[in-house]
Amino acid sequence: MLIPHGTVIAVVDGKAWELYRNAGTEAAPELAVMETPALVEHNHSSGGSHASPHQQDETAHCAAVADWLNRQVQAHKIAQIVLIAPPRALGELRHALSKATQHAMIKELAKDMVGRQPNDIIAALRGK
Repeated sequence: MLIPHGTVIAVVDGKAWELYRNAGTEAAPELAVMETPALVEHNHSSGGSHASPHQQDETAHCAAVADWLNRQVQAHKIAQIVLIAPPRALGELRHALSKATQHAMIKELAKDMVGRQPNDIIAALRGK
C-alpha cells in the first residue's frame, strides 16, 4: 500500500495509542513519531451494561481516541489517516468516528500493533 506523504497513522489498542506521520514518500514511507496527547477518558456506560469493566475501559479509551481524531480532522490538522487496531477496538473506533474522519481514512488494519517498530507497521500495512 502506498502511504501518501503527511498521512497520520494512528495505532490503537484498548488502553494505549501511538501516532506517526509519514515523513517519507508514498513509495518509501518513513514513519516519524508524533507526540501522543493525553486523553480524557470517561466511562459512559450505563449501570445496566453487561460489559466487563475491562471492556468498558476499552470502549471509553477508543471513544476518547476517536474524539481526538475527529477534532483534528475537523480543524484540518489531519487530511489523511490510517487506523490500526485490534478487531474489537477497531469496531469501537468505527462507531465513534465522524463522517469527515471516515472520509479522511485511507486504510484501516485490524491488527494489534501498539509497541511495534515503525518498520513492522509499514510491513503490516503492505501485507508482509
